[in-house]
Formats: sequence, C-alpha cells, structure tokens
Amino acid sequence: MKLISWNVNGLRAIVQKDFLAQFKELDADIFCLQEIKLQEGQIDIDFEGYYSYWNYAEKKGYSGTAIFTKQKPLNVSYGIGIEEHDREGRVITLEYKDYIVVTCYTPNSQSELKRLDYRMSWEKAFQAHIQTLDLVKPVILCGDLNVAHKEIDLKNPENNRTNAGFSDEERAQLTKFLDSGYIDTFRYFYPDQEDSYTWWNYRFGARKRNAGWRIDYFLVSERLEDRLQDAKIHADYMGSDHCPVELDIFL
Repeated sequence: MKLISWNVNGLRAIVQKDFLAQFKELDADIFCLQEIKLQEGQIDIDFEGYYSYWNYAEKKGYSGTAIFTKQKPLNVSYGIGIEEHDREGRVITLEYKDYIVVTCYTPNSQSELKRLDYRMSWEKAFQAHIQTLDLVKPVILCGDLNVAHKEIDLKNPENNRTNAGFSDEERAQLTKFLDSGYIDTFRYFYPDQEDSYTWWNYRFGARKRNAGWRIDYFLVSERLEDRLQDAKIHADYMGSDHCPVELDIFL
C-alpha cells in the first residue's frame, strides 16, 4: 500500500503547475495534502476512483488539509475536538478496519518564535489526541510537522537553533512523541542519509543548492514496524516549496 503526503502551499496554485499529472503518476492509495489554502467551492477538482475529504480553515486562503483515498474509511473526523485548535483546518482522521490514518499541518512558530507558546499548547493537545487514537488502533500520522528533528535533517543547523522549526522546544516535543511509541519511517530505513530534505525556502536559490529542511513525515505506531516496506522523498516533484513524501506499508 502506498501513501503520499504533500504540503502543496496552495492547491489552486499547484493545479496550474502540473499537479494533476503528478497526482496520477504517484498513484497513491491514500494521498494527503496540507496547506491547501482555499474554502469550499473555490476549486473544482475530482479524482476518479478516490473518495475526497476536506478540512478548511476559517480564515480564507490559509492552512487547510485534504485526503483522497481509494478505500472508503469506516469513519472520518476533522480536527482534534478542541475549538481553540480546530479553526485552521489542520487535521483529518480516517479510520479503517485495522488502522487509523491522520494527516496534520502543524502550526508554524513563526519568526522570532512569536507563536511558540501556542505551538507548544497545540503539541500537547495533538499528541494526546494521537495517543487516544492509538489505544483503539495503530496510527499512521503524516504531514508537514514544521520541525526538523535532528541536525542531519537540515542543511545549516548551526545557524537555526533559535529559529522556527529547529528550536530546542519543538525538537524536544518530537523526541517525546517518538519515544512514546512511534517510528520516524524515513530515518528507520535511512538513519544516516544526509542531504534529504522536503522543504526549501523560495528565496536565495535554496532548492537549486539543496539547502533544505526535512519537516514532512510519516510516523507510525511501533506495532506497525513489521509492516513497513520503504519510505521515500520525491525531491524531483516541483510545484510547491515542499516535495511529496511516501510510505510503503503492507496493510
């Protein structure tokens, strides 16, 4: 089974950049999007053979997530059940017979970490939500988690220790989550692989120089370890400042 996650940084924009052909080429069983940046009715898009689920932010042109899946889920839910955290369309959860899929677009702590306090509040609530789901069925969590976990996960760690996405606080929260029973699937298969990134700043020619960050993930419950087959980063797929990431798993 193939799952794809991609922060498209505006679905209406990327549709003008060959996204539909790329979607077809990737041919995922479950295709998760983050930062769709639209409201209901602002795009007419339909993928034959897929069920579609959307979570829009209240604020126009901001955030939002979507999932397209070939297999109809048993249940679908939106958000994490806390009003403070559910206004920005950041989470969709699909429940299947033997597992749960969650896509997430984690809040950015922003410049000078001015939204870090909210980010930490979000992390606590979101991780508790995932742990509750995990009591029911093993979880596959994917999305733009807006944090590079280790120094190997970004080009210039020494210059970013106090910046959003690489602060000690954000990294510690991801460590805490993984230590509670989850696997970073890319590092599971490629623990020492360098220069493997999923996001590049639009400025400074960062993508051309591959001066990037790995902030898009597939994390899975540890009890799915024997089902894992591979994890990939599709850095050659253009159209967004992020690229797609893939999980191959036997389910």
